[in-house]
Amino acid sequence: MKKIGILFGKERSFPEAVVNRINEIAAKDITAEFVSIDKIFQAKPLDYAVIIDRISQDVPFYRAAMKNAAITGTAVINNPFWWSADEKFFNNALAIQIGVPVPKTALIPSYEMPDDTTDQSFSNLAFPMAWDEIFEYTGFPAYMKPYDGGGWKEVYKLHDKEDFFDKHSKTKRHVMMLQEEIEFTEYFRCYCIGGKHVRIMQYEPRNPFHLRYQVDTPPSNETLLKTIHDYVIKLNQYLGYDFNTVEFAVRDGIPYAIDFCNPAPDAEVTSVGQENFDWVVETTAKYAIERAKGQVVGQDNLTWGTYTKNSAAGLSLIAQATKKQVKKIALPKATIVVGKKPIDAKTATKAPAKKTATSKNK
Repeated sequence: MKKIGILFGKERSFPEAVVNRINEIAAKDITAEFVSIDKIFQAKPLDYAVIIDRISQDVPFYRAAMKNAAITGTAVINNPFWWSADEKFFNNALAIQIGVPVPKTALIPSYEMPDDTTDQSFSNLAFPMAWDEIFEYTGFPAYMKPYDGGGWKEVYKLHDKEDFFDKHSKTKRHVMMLQEEIEFTEYFRCYCIGGKHVRIMQYEPRNPFHLRYQVDTPPSNETLLKTIHDYVIKLNQYLGYDFNTVEFAVRDGIPYAIDFCNPAPDAEVTSVGQENFDWVVETTAKYAIERAKGQVVGQDNLTWGTYTKNSAAGLSLIAQATKKQVKKIALPKATIVVGKKPIDAKTATKAPAKKTATSKNK
């Protein structure tokens, strides 16, 4: 009997629904349950073929436990080793290298020194930094946010350099990013599961939290949706995430990836809505069963992204790969889903509609 476990924190509707759905559709030799941990010994397995990890980013004990489970053969969704190493500024740099548009972004050191450091620890950091060049690069208005943050925490909209220095002085030990504002005409949030299943959802980040998935107007054109779909697949295959969301702000017909390091994205029915909830539950359940069937005891059953695999193999890491290498990472076929209408990716070929930028991003 192979067991699929889900590790979670405060959320309730999604974990319960996934466990129930797996048990409804899985073969008799596969079952699902909430993960139960009463001890962790080095190199001792947790007796799960698959664990869907929804909380270890906030609980270091769980992160260490997931790494231990992975090294003993559990297929952990998402790979805890990559998740530990990844952060948003690196993601932006990778996106540029593989041809996905992102806002202009600069890395900003923390206002306060980290613990156990002195001014001598920063011998290689210029003082003052080239602030005028940084501000010219991103422009104003701009957004400042933690380079590895999430959940809309410590995000500031800045109007000029005086505003920057004022807000930066309040960020304490957070390493920050300063990011160009994208004035957008459309905004999308996209689930990606298994690096191949995509659900594109219209999204309005300026609405109250519980109303952000309620958008009155349809997407402007299908070519835009096809581009977004392909970017979502490419980003998640390069990063190696099994479960992630990607957000896009559309300016002048171009979708800019705003946020795509969300390996434990919100999936509660009260916030994403019933239709989106049903899709993510069903797709997660089927993907977890797929991973359980493929799990081999005693082997590494993690997902490693194209970036990591190409690096280990000594291949080109970026978009300038040879045609032969590009074929190896060909994107799988998938269906774009917006609202209630599925759109076959092959038929999404209409020309983009002209739009004017009238609003701002988060």
